[in-house]
Amino acid sequence: MPALNVEFSERELEDLRQIAKERGTSMKALVREAAAADIARHRALEEGAEVFRRFFAAHADEFAAAFPGDEPPTEGEAA
Repeated sequence: MPALNVEFSERELEDLRQIAKERGTSMKALVREAAAADIARHRALEEGAEVFRRFFAAHADEFAAAFPGDEPPTEGEAA
């Protein structure tokens, strides 16, 4: 399995030790869990943004009609 060496400050390392001890887990498991949670959060945000983009594109005319003052000028129109 691929591995990654990560450097921490002394303070960060001590904090990680303390948190791992409190949770009854290893530092490796703690850091891996934190990274996995961040990856999952990132994927969820990306997926949510894509759903929003598709929804907005599908309803662009409705949004334009509801908020005419927020429409950008089209080619040939003065800003």
